[in-house]
Amino acid sequence: MNIGEASEQSGLPVKTIRYYEDIGLVRPLRSENGYRDFVDSDLQRLKFLQRSRSLGFSIDECRELLSLYEDRNRASADVKAITHAKIKEVDRKIDELRSLRKVLSELVTACHGDDRPDCPIIDDLSGQHAPDQADESTGRS
Repeated sequence: MNIGEASEQSGLPVKTIRYYEDIGLVRPLRSENGYRDFVDSDLQRLKFLQRSRSLGFSIDECRELLSLYEDRNRASADVKAITHAKIKEVDRKIDELRSLRKVLSELVTACHGDDRPDCPIIDDLSGQHAPDQADESTGRS
């Protein structure tokens, strides 16, 4: 099949398939006229890559998973270890996003959101910290 058909069947854009070929993740045959000729095993690799990438695996992780996919003597423990490491990474990112959400929520709460020009959000973004409420009540800054 040609690259357009491989794209349609794998759910990957043609540009992505070309990139995967450039970095050696897929190696389609070439016909005499130079066109790529994808066979079923190439399509399976592309589908594997599409699913792996959609689950957040990096290109390097996909390369490692592909090698395990093709190794019939693989230990499932190796696959599980890669996936467990990905879960830890996802958990770390979730924690970072929760922290980010907390800071943004505090900034929104501190902002009056009215017609006045003073804005704690802008102050924070510019590195100027607006006085907190305790400072405002005592007149200290």
